[in-house]
Amino acid sequence: MVALLFACGKSESTPPPVTKGETIPVKVMNLKQGSFSSPISASGNFSTNDETLLSFKVGGIVSKIHVQEGDAVKKDQTLATLDLTEVQAGLNQAKLAFEKNLRDHERAGRLYWDSVATLEQFQNSKTALDIAEQQLKTAEFNLSHSQIRATQNGFVLRKFVNAGQQVTSGAPVLQINGASQGTWVLKVNVSDQNWGLIAIGDSAVIFLSHSDSLPGKVVRKSQAADPATGSYWVEVSPEQGKSLNLASGMFGKVTIHPTAQTEGWEIPYEAVLDAQGSHGFVFVADEKSQAKKIRVTLGKISQNTVQVLSGLEDHAALIVSGSAYLTDGSTIQIKD
Repeated sequence: MVALLFACGKSESTPPPVTKGETIPVKVMNLKQGSFSSPISASGNFSTNDETLLSFKVGGIVSKIHVQEGDAVKKDQTLATLDLTEVQAGLNQAKLAFEKNLRDHERAGRLYWDSVATLEQFQNSKTALDIAEQQLKTAEFNLSHSQIRATQNGFVLRKFVNAGQQVTSGAPVLQINGASQGTWVLKVNVSDQNWGLIAIGDSAVIFLSHSDSLPGKVVRKSQAADPATGSYWVEVSPEQGKSLNLASGMFGKVTIHPTAQTEGWEIPYEAVLDAQGSHGFVFVADEKSQAKKIRVTLGKISQNTVQVLSGLEDHAALIVSGSAYLTDGSTIQIKD
């Protein structure tokens, strides 16, 4: 019984054999090239594009970290401080050196006007005073940058050290962003073909995992491929003025609606045979009532149609029904 059922199923799904030279009835559609634009879907992560690593100008022992990860910060708020013992000692030395060189220069000036010191000695004292003044400015600058202050309103994303640790000059201490300024962007990766269709200013719809969709637009696109993946990134900004409950690195999806139009044809997907990658085959009807199998380049695939980008330029009629019975050169009869 199993064998009988299998045989019945096979006979119903397999097309009956076609005798060589037999005329095969088919349905066709007229081919007309046009312009179309298909939405592009992609996914990526949210960022503010202003994430900043903060560090001390000079090395030393961390005295205190005033914030924790996730804390909100305001511009110019003190976030971390160094132990100022060594930095303050350097500033005091620079002040003493400046005061000494100032006295030496004043003394050299009096001696020069009394014709006791030479012009060279007077000029050398002035040079030493200028050097001491610049060293004092450097020490004051180092002292002012022994504290880390917030460069913008935002949040603390990472804390890399704790109080008591020794850090070197330029070592990252905190990472912050400007999330509270509403400068979020969704950074997604697209193929080179889709990258060419997307233009800055194209409209988009962003889908969040925890809320409804919101409108946006393309604000930036890369000019070089990612060496690891070969893809290109595109940044989509949500509509300004909306309060967004987002965090850096949060996942999101977007549908971009390119304004660029693509020239080609839209055909029923049933007409495509042996599709592989971006290429496939279709049958067209020639003037001699014969079927001709041709190779075409495929574009976007929708629910009922497939975009053909090239291959149909010199053909007027596409066979949309009966293709399963055809071979290249089969005799056909076009049905209404």
